Amino acid sequence: MSIDPQQFREVDPGKRILMGPGPSDVSSRVLQAMASPCIGHLDPYFLSVMNETQNLLRFLFQTENSLTIPVSGTGSAGMEACFVNLVEPGDEVAVCVNGVFGTRMCDLVNRQGGKLIRIDGQWGRAMDPDQVRQAIKGKRPKILAVVHAETSTGACSPLKDLSAIAHEVDALFLVDAVTSLGGMEVAVDRVGIDAAYSGTQKCISCPPGLSPVTFSKRAMQALENRKAPVSSWYLDLGMVSSYWGNERKYHHTAPINMVYALREAVRMIAEEGLENRFARHRLHHKALVAGVEAMGLSMVVPEAERLPMLNAIAIPDGIEDKPVRDLLLNDFGLEIGGGLGEFAGKVWRVGLMGHACCKTNVFQFLSGLKIALQKQGHSVGPAALEAAEAVFEEA
Repeated sequence: MSIDPQQFREVDPGKRILMGPGPSDVSSRVLQAMASPCIGHLDPYFLSVMNETQNLLRFLFQTENSLTIPVSGTGSAGMEACFVNLVEPGDEVAVCVNGVFGTRMCDLVNRQGGKLIRIDGQWGRAMDPDQVRQAIKGKRPKILAVVHAETSTGACSPLKDLSAIAHEVDALFLVDAVTSLGGMEVAVDRVGIDAAYSGTQKCISCPPGLSPVTFSKRAMQALENRKAPVSSWYLDLGMVSSYWGNERKYHHTAPINMVYALREAVRMIAEEGLENRFARHRLHHKALVAGVEAMGLSMVVPEAERLPMLNAIAIPDGIEDKPVRDLLLNDFGLEIGGGLGEFAGKVWRVGLMGHACCKTNVFQFLSGLKIALQKQGHSVGPAALEAAEAVFEEA
């Protein structure tokens, strides 16, 4: 078979403003780090980068956990790593479900042969701790799992309350922090989280491809006390940790340049400071909501339960979802997300994550959305930009 290389274009997607549910915009500093020379995965320089990356991830997770590493794969690989390492056939596992990503946890429990205790909450709402406590009353689950920031709905569940419930029954507390890490407090040690996973492409503002995970001493004991080997060779954290630990025992070839990128992304977070970064996400979220509501639109999630980095806006009656998103992308180079699962066609998911969480993007989105709605004949309130600006002036 022969091909003409001229038929293939150079990669040039053009400029995009990424305000969907992920990936988010990436700083030029991170891209520059990613373009650094590729070296061997056991090169002394890269081993030092690995150590620094682990320390930076401990800072980001706010933990002293020894096993805090980036899994080679996207956030879904981190999710699978947590479940395949901690769940054995016959284990009872309680999973909170208030959106798409909770259902994925349930799927993994079933695939591992665990006994699923599914706790269904309302889509667009935080998980109710009283409902969770009642659901596991009289049971002894090995794990209680929850999605902290449910990306499909924009709802945030209370980690501290759910952690207390998990430990009341001596269960491991497992948290999906894919969307929350780097944009709001996760505080692994203080909250009492035993295992958590995230993704690089959300509030960390690094290209997708790695999944930071952290295991507490209790989680490590559960891994060490398994009766059977971990079903996944690639994601066996007992083996992978030997490469990231002092032994440096080869397991698989690390994605060298992605680790460079992650290191730089978290280094930028450290420069900004966690509290400053969390405050920035809250401020821009508040401004965006003020503008949206000034247009006469409504948010899906009650104010006290909303995520700052993922904003779910109810699509008004008579408005078609896809034409609005298409106009924003084609005319403004701005990407937002549509709804998933129960919310398909009913909501827009607007991200304010990491590097994309800025005043320029808030105003660009509000301006573009106003034009898109007016083109479909929807009456829009006149003071959206003024309402957003008022929030910034008060800050």
